[in-house]
Amino acid sequence: MNDIGVIGLSVMGLNLALNMADKGYKVSIYNRTSSVVDEVMREHGHENFTPTYNLEDFVKSLERPRRVFLMIKSGKPIDMVIDQLIGLLDEGDIIIDGGNSYFKDTIRRSNYLEDKKINYLGVGISGGEEGARFGPAIMPSGNREAYEHVRDIFENISAKAYGEACCKYISTAGSGHYVKMVHNGIEYGDMQLISEAYILLRDLGGMDNSQIQEVFEAWNKTELESYLIEITANILKVKEADGSYLVDKILDKSAQKGTGKWTNLEAIDLGVDVSVITAALNARYMSGLKDERVKLSKIIGQNKVEFTGKKDILDLMGLGREDLVDLVKNSLYASKIVSYAQGFKLLSVAEKEYGWDLNFADIAKIFRGGCIIRAKFLNDISAAFDQDKGVENLLMTDFFAKEINDRLADLRKLVAIGAMRGIPITAMSAALAYVDTYRSSRLGANIIQAQRDYFGAHTFERVDVDGVFHHDWIDEDEK
Repeated sequence: MNDIGVIGLSVMGLNLALNMADKGYKVSIYNRTSSVVDEVMREHGHENFTPTYNLEDFVKSLERPRRVFLMIKSGKPIDMVIDQLIGLLDEGDIIIDGGNSYFKDTIRRSNYLEDKKINYLGVGISGGEEGARFGPAIMPSGNREAYEHVRDIFENISAKAYGEACCKYISTAGSGHYVKMVHNGIEYGDMQLISEAYILLRDLGGMDNSQIQEVFEAWNKTELESYLIEITANILKVKEADGSYLVDKILDKSAQKGTGKWTNLEAIDLGVDVSVITAALNARYMSGLKDERVKLSKIIGQNKVEFTGKKDILDLMGLGREDLVDLVKNSLYASKIVSYAQGFKLLSVAEKEYGWDLNFADIAKIFRGGCIIRAKFLNDISAAFDQDKGVENLLMTDFFAKEINDRLADLRKLVAIGAMRGIPITAMSAALAYVDTYRSSRLGANIIQAQRDYFGAHTFERVDVDGVFHHDWIDEDEK
């Protein structure tokens, strides 16, 4: 009898199955299209694979409690396979969804299967094709007792960072896919911030690809050390046969699969500011308007600020290229901290909303290896939450408060320079605005609340007297 079965043999499913087989687990494999099973056995046949060609044989090949790992397209296909499996599984068996499912679908399926005495685990998996094959970050959730039946498998196939498996139980139903969703939102923010650093060095600093590549390579040996910084440095090395850089040939039009959108919609529902992630999502939408952007560039000029003596803003500020590189580095790091702080704040609010018990220090540890946002400073995030799990925001921890205070002036200066030069750095600007708003003990919201009370009698609170009040503003106008 086999240890686990994998349904769905596309890139992720196949590589996870191979990963399990390499670790000594006996794996049953099944795909709705039988020819795919034959192809896998022909091209990737593993001694620990058992090919099956119908669900009944697939289920019969598994030891109990049966562990059925779904790696298929999210949405209706999962519901369809679940309905097909129900009649074949027994009480206590476990269905595992390792795809990019929406967390509320995971909660619904978990409740549905609980009534039928079948366990359902929603598992966030990050790392792409390479991660699936050699070690992804894994975020399992659902019934804790059911998880113990797959814990060894998951921890063995996961990435390892600093001697620990990048796999830790998250909480009850839906939480694993939620954490993966937030991971992807942070990933959007990280990628946009890096692209803004790139255009600042290119368009403001006048640096070529070789020079920018050296900067990113150097940054990857500092507090900015991360997978995305590393691959950006690698990307900037690649040349075509004629000696030109491949990156210059790539259309500046970025796509998305929707998880960043989910993060933003969830933040709206829960009333959480994830403005860096929002800016990153909007930047992708705007990048898709390539033809319109080209058209508008001929209608509205750059209109950069002109100074007396025709000096550039960098000259006026006495900034050379090395100074600019330092400004961008510090601003990128500060903005990155804000992006992660916003993501963890969303997790904190979701924990209360959905009744989960999240360990933020452990979540940061999961992110240290295998996943796309893996970065050196996740150790600092984990340590900060270990020190104070109940802290309202990462920016309030001793370590990150100091990091922001040390770099905020540089971020402020760079955002101002970008604005005066007409360079769109929306995510960095959003990071600065978030910090400035969050650190302001008094905003202009009193005017907004007065307006709401004026036109809609929505009431307001006072700073001098307890209670809720309404004022007859129209009568006051007529006096």
